[in-house]
Amino acid sequence: MRSILSEEITNAVKKMCIDANCHINADILEALKKGTEIEKNEVAKHVLSDLIRNSKIADEQEIPICQDTGMAVFFVKLGQEVHIEGETLNEAINHGVSEGYTEGYLRKSVVRDPLRRTNTGDNTPAVIYCEMVKGDKIDIMFAPKGFGSENKSALKMLNPSDGLNGVVEFIIDTVRCAGANPCPPMVIGVGIGGTMDKAAQLSKMALTRDINSRNSDRFYADLENQLLNKINALGIGPAGLGGRITALGVNIEVFPTHIAGLPVAVNISCHVTRHGEAVL
Repeated sequence: MRSILSEEITNAVKKMCIDANCHINADILEALKKGTEIEKNEVAKHVLSDLIRNSKIADEQEIPICQDTGMAVFFVKLGQEVHIEGETLNEAINHGVSEGYTEGYLRKSVVRDPLRRTNTGDNTPAVIYCEMVKGDKIDIMFAPKGFGSENKSALKMLNPSDGLNGVVEFIIDTVRCAGANPCPPMVIGVGIGGTMDKAAQLSKMALTRDINSRNSDRFYADLENQLLNKINALGIGPAGLGGRITALGVNIEVFPTHIAGLPVAVNISCHVTRHGEAVL
């Protein structure tokens, strides 16, 4: 059994909150640069160049890449041989979010109640998913999610008879309806299977993957490539002003499901698609 102080978790989360919001991930920056080479639309090329310049300024000055610093989402893999001393895991994470968003001067966007809209003042509580795994480490993945893109996400309980064509049609229609609202070029996370809530969780988790990675199952890896091509053929383009680069990546995660169901969730993310990871 290995003991970890809750303060270590808090400090790691605090740092991730600031770093992920101020420093763009290498895979995203690479895709934006590649997009300027592929894009033929001059307005679209200009938009992509502006996004790259914006990320450079944020990186150098350690200021947020986007004014919407998101709702804090965490995917935690907790080793069964770990004992946390002090606060609980959730308390430690939420204290890290509070400190990170306050000391990093990040926008606090969370309201205490969805209908009675009072701001909590420190961007807590976070949304936390925790999975027990073997080992004596804690793996914490942080994914701040802005709501310009979150609001354009969708979930549908398809019939098994809808099959692959139904899944593809729903994903493409969701992106088409989103249009310019999620600040394209987008990253598309797709969750297929499980229950309604599991599919949504999978789609959010898919956004934490490197956009150059592919699903380990060749069938779904091919589907990721097909969807990316179809989405870019929509012509929405950077900032919705037209062009070839509507999406930078499509990541799919799957889970077994019931014989009577085919849940599909599409979690749309903006061009930033921030995330950071700490292993304790």
